[in-house]
Amino acid sequence: MPTVLALDQGTTGSTAILFGDDGTIIGRAYREFAQHFPEPGWVEHDPLEIWETTLVAAREALHGEIPTAIGITNQRETVVVWDRATGTPLYRALVWQDRRTAKRCRALRDELGEAYVADRTGLVWDPYFSASKIEWLLSHVPGLRERAARGDAVFGTIDVWLIHRLTGGRAFVTDHTNASRTLLYNIHEHGWDAELLALFGVPRASLPEVRGSSEVVGYTTRELLGAEIPVAGIAGDQQAALFGQGCYRPGQAKNTYGTGAFFLMVVGDEHTLQTGTGVLATVACDATGGPTIALEGSIFIAGAAIQWLRDGLGVVTRASETEQLAKSVEDTGGVYFVPALVGLGAPHWEPEARGTIVGLTRGTTRAHLARAALEAMAYGTKDVADAMSTASGVTLSGLKVDGGAAANDWLMEFQAAALGVPVYRPDVVEITAFGAAGLAGLATGVWADAAGFCATRTYEEFSPGDARPEAYAGWRRAVDTALYWARQ
Repeated sequence: MPTVLALDQGTTGSTAILFGDDGTIIGRAYREFAQHFPEPGWVEHDPLEIWETTLVAAREALHGEIPTAIGITNQRETVVVWDRATGTPLYRALVWQDRRTAKRCRALRDELGEAYVADRTGLVWDPYFSASKIEWLLSHVPGLRERAARGDAVFGTIDVWLIHRLTGGRAFVTDHTNASRTLLYNIHEHGWDAELLALFGVPRASLPEVRGSSEVVGYTTRELLGAEIPVAGIAGDQQAALFGQGCYRPGQAKNTYGTGAFFLMVVGDEHTLQTGTGVLATVACDATGGPTIALEGSIFIAGAAIQWLRDGLGVVTRASETEQLAKSVEDTGGVYFVPALVGLGAPHWEPEARGTIVGLTRGTTRAHLARAALEAMAYGTKDVADAMSTASGVTLSGLKVDGGAAANDWLMEFQAAALGVPVYRPDVVEITAFGAAGLAGLATGVWADAAGFCATRTYEEFSPGDARPEAYAGWRRAVDTALYWARQ
């Protein structure tokens, strides 16, 4: 039976999953690695540890099997620098969470304005993205600038690093989805942007070739996994999840409910995007793995709000209790919880906002608070969806969901009602790895087309019920309250 190995390299660990051509999981392994915090706001990883944990997980998941192809999905924006000839890292990886270049990004925003970078990359001036991290490395690693100019020292996101190691240094490539998260890639021209490279002082010779997300880019060396296996799928984690959910046409979208939430909606290349709406543009995959445009919104707090109710207030002892508590009351009794515990993300982008609970009375119970926390996830998602429709003119046709909170039936029903479109929950939780496997399988004939790949999944549908617009209006007033106090 044809099989595809998906390597899902995340922020805290490396996962390897072997999928059959019917979508079943045949093997799975996971390895954690260390996090390094040398100074406040700095977050680093050991690139060799990332590689070693990925290789160990791959071998364990395969258990001697030789897959048809390998697909890679990865934590985005994190940057590795290494010697191209020897493969030796020249510094620890600077992780997407790292904030050491925040001052530099603020200065660029004040000097050049948001439109300068948004029009080219779809992004904003923020240390979250890779460019300012590369600039910092060029300035702080002795001799690196000269070596990079010659192409002897090279930079890459985690996909580039893993492919370079897997192929014995023969392939130095990335894909459009990862390139679009660097703040150096022009998403309209589909290439590295010369003006941004000059602005950050990044030599073109030090950056990888940008390839499609579904094509053979190299072969593993035989001694690693027992054969020369084609590396044929590459996508950043959120774009891989989008493809794994079968979302590659305009209006199709997915939301991942984790600690926070990542909402992506495909809009396509032909749409003119309206800036200033609080959502980012990024490159996703079309049905062939080629580049298309998606909008992305990051909601900072989703499932973490339930964790806070559990660990901070003791309102619940287990997150799963919230479903029955929400069902036990007809509504929140006028209570709204804006979970801005670390600021507000899309579409508001207010870092100074703080968590706000309004509408408390003597009659408020823990059931009302639990329901308000769940409703906040759904309403926050609606805020992002509405902003995306405003930005693109594309109407949301439905929402695919994954992540821990997607297991809550009540929340999924409420989400469908709030959006006014059906919500679909897949039968597999490893949807990010599944997307990477799909991209690799399409390139190597495991699946004939995207429709055949997606047909291996089944979905539970939640149909929209009563929307309760007056309740959503109350949520908007609560958000305005949080924003008001943040700006005083």
